[in-house]
Amino acid sequence: MAQTLRDILDAAALGVFPAPDGGTTVVAQPSPRDAGVMAFTAHSVVFTDEDPDWVRATLAGLDCDPLAAPMNPLFLAALLARTGRTTECVDAVLVGSPLPGEPSLPLKEIADPGHPRIGYARGRRDGVRAWTADGGVLVTGRGVAGRLEVSVEVDEDARQRGLGRALVTAARQLVTEPLWAQVAPGNARSARAFQAAGYRQVGAEALLRTR
Repeated sequence: MAQTLRDILDAAALGVFPAPDGGTTVVAQPSPRDAGVMAFTAHSVVFTDEDPDWVRATLAGLDCDPLAAPMNPLFLAALLARTGRTTECVDAVLVGSPLPGEPSLPLKEIADPGHPRIGYARGRRDGVRAWTADGGVLVTGRGVAGRLEVSVEVDEDARQRGLGRALVTAARQLVTEPLWAQVAPGNARSARAFQAAGYRQVGAEALLRTR
C-alpha cells in the first residue's frame, strides 16, 4: 500500500521521521483542499496531485542546495503557478500529545456558528469547535490529512500574562490524540507559548490553498 501524508504525520507525532537522506517524497493530496510541502530534517514531502515527474524535474532544475529545494521560493512559485493555488507563508509545525485532567482555565464553548473565529477556521478545517476564556479564544478542527489542529487568539490587552500558554495547554487536555499547530516563524511570542506548553517542533510547512 502506498504511503500517505497521514501515515507520515502519524509517525512524526510519535517521533518517527522520514530518513534524513536529503530526499523528497511525493505523495497524493489528502483532499482537494490541501496541497503543499512539508520539510523535516534533511527530507521533504510534497503532497500534490500533480505529476511526480514534474515535481522532481523542477526540483532538480533549481540552482540551490538540494536540501533547500522543496522550500525554495522558486519551486513554491512554480507549484503555485501550475496548480493555480495561493499561499501565505512557510509555517513552523508543532505537535503536542494529549494531557490528562481538566483544563485549569475556565472555558466556555462557542455555540454561535457565525462567530468570526469559527467562520475563519471553517475555511481551513473541518469539525471546528471553539471556546472562549477571559481575553482569548481557543479553536480546534481537522486540517491537513485530517490531523487535529489548534489555534488561539489573545486580546491585545490580555497579552504578557501567560494566557496564550494556558490556552494551548488547555487544548491538550480537551483531546485524546496528537494536536497540531502551525506558527509563522516570525511570531516568536506564539512559538514561545506553544513550546512552553510542551508542543515540540517537527518541521516546516507551506500550504497551497485553492483560491
